[in-house]
Amino acid sequence: MLETLGIEPAAEGETLGPVRRSQDERWNTNLAAARQFHAREGHLRPARKHIELIDVDGGGEGEQEAVKLGAFVDNSPRRAAKLSPERRAALDELGMRW
Repeated sequence: MLETLGIEPAAEGETLGPVRRSQDERWNTNLAAARQFHAREGHLRPARKHIELIDVDGGGEGEQEAVKLGAFVDNSPRRAAKLSPERRAALDELGMRW
């Protein structure tokens, strides 16, 4: 039916939308953004709407990813009871205010 509307099926190996990432991958991305912000600014108090651009490949060249760091930092204290000790310690190292 879709082909009659001019919609072609996806080619083999073609992704059909954003790839879902695991919670650990999202945590690591947010933590990398927090570390980058802290290294540059000397604190971990971004504005609520702050977006931090981090390198996807880690090499300083190529793709960048936009991370909603302000929202992550703002929401973290509310989720503190659910964080593992390792994750809390990682944020503590950056001066997280709980």
